[in-house]
Amino acid sequence: MRLLDRAELAQLLDTRVFHLIGDVADEMGVETYVVGGYVRDLFLERPSKDIDVVVVGSGIGLAEAVAARMGKGAHVSVFRNFGTAQVHWHGEEVEFVGARKESYSHDSRKPIVEDGTLEDDQQRRDFTINAMAVCLNRERFGELIDPFDGIWDLQDRLIATPLDPDITFSDDPLRMMRCIRFATQLNFEIEPETLEALHRNRERIRIISQERIIDELQKIMASDSPARGWELLFQCGLLDIIFPELAAMQGVETVAGRAHKDNFWHTLEVLTNVVRALRDDPTERADNGLWLRWAALLHDIGKPKTKRWDAQQGWTFHNHNFVGEKMIPHIFRRMKMPMDERMKYVQKLVSLHMRPIVIADEEVTDSAVRRLLFEAGDDIDDLMLLCEADITSKNEQRKQRFLDNFRLVRQKLIDLEERDRIRNFQPPVSGEEIMQRFHLPPCREVGTLKSAVKDAILDGVIPNEHDAALQFVIEKARKMGLES
Repeated sequence: MRLLDRAELAQLLDTRVFHLIGDVADEMGVETYVVGGYVRDLFLERPSKDIDVVVVGSGIGLAEAVAARMGKGAHVSVFRNFGTAQVHWHGEEVEFVGARKESYSHDSRKPIVEDGTLEDDQQRRDFTINAMAVCLNRERFGELIDPFDGIWDLQDRLIATPLDPDITFSDDPLRMMRCIRFATQLNFEIEPETLEALHRNRERIRIISQERIIDELQKIMASDSPARGWELLFQCGLLDIIFPELAAMQGVETVAGRAHKDNFWHTLEVLTNVVRALRDDPTERADNGLWLRWAALLHDIGKPKTKRWDAQQGWTFHNHNFVGEKMIPHIFRRMKMPMDERMKYVQKLVSLHMRPIVIADEEVTDSAVRRLLFEAGDDIDDLMLLCEADITSKNEQRKQRFLDNFRLVRQKLIDLEERDRIRNFQPPVSGEEIMQRFHLPPCREVGTLKSAVKDAILDGVIPNEHDAALQFVIEKARKMGLES
């Protein structure tokens, strides 16, 4: 980051919107400041679209006056219950609020609000790096007000609270999630006393709505290093409360001198591998692979329920992919995540994530690859990316053998798709055609014939063509005693 003096800050804020706000504030005789994340990101040289302005006076009054001065194209939205207003103008959004001080009751994160000074307003903010303000009034334009030394915490890459962290987190427990989110997004450390306060106040998170929690988790998952966020959630004890199924994956058990790997830390390694692969992947993804990241986080979620000790085999996790698949809807529903195609996508990848590994560990047959392509459909490339990320063995020779076989699987996928058109295919002989030819109503025999055609194509017995499939159906029907 760069340490910016007043002249440099004034130059960075030298835009029409900031000067206009300052001029209108001067005419109204009120102090006004740009605060929070926008100021923080000026020093970090990060783009920031949301502009927050604090007024020592009426935020709504200044917003309405500024919008009137802006003229055509300006739109103001007033939220009187909160004492705030938003002005939209040529693609820019500015939120105005009056300086205030807050107090809280123990069972709610909704504060009792009173008018206050700028210092009162800065004290109520979550972290020192978000409590800095820069004056917009003409005589003091560009002047930094930083009573909690947020600039030095920025330089030291630290997340700390302006006041006692126990008070900060107890008053508004959502700040605990925001603390971890900022540490993850900015790659900052959490100041030791603040980290200890996270652990002490972790139970307070129970008064926060699941919608608020998942919003912070999604921001963590979309960051450059989401695994770090989950590590911090585990470290401070929040993970046990907000995501017990994931916390249950941590730990190693040893029997007869044989231990299994720690599935929690393995999962975070897989998540990191997926993020790295997405960064290098030329495929355009509007959501930055967000749901593929969730699939990585959840791919082994069924392991704690399936862990068994066997004297011959050692530790086993048989069918953990199928158990995990069944857990996904419950997890998504409880965590207020979308119960739509995104959930089904994650569910599919969790269910199928062992298949390419099994194929790569054995002889790579055309039949096995056809079935994989049929079941994965358009998600086959994401599945392969996840499975390659899942190879975290410390045995480099074994790891390389898997990766080499994966390359063979990928090539077979390309070759078979070009030749057999298996991806998302429908059997070339439909159920309606079968019923017409054999004079059948909807019945079990129709389903049997359709399944037989599908299996014959996937096993390479017949090509994926109508005439060959129809001849196969006729022969199969004759053996079943059906006449056309």
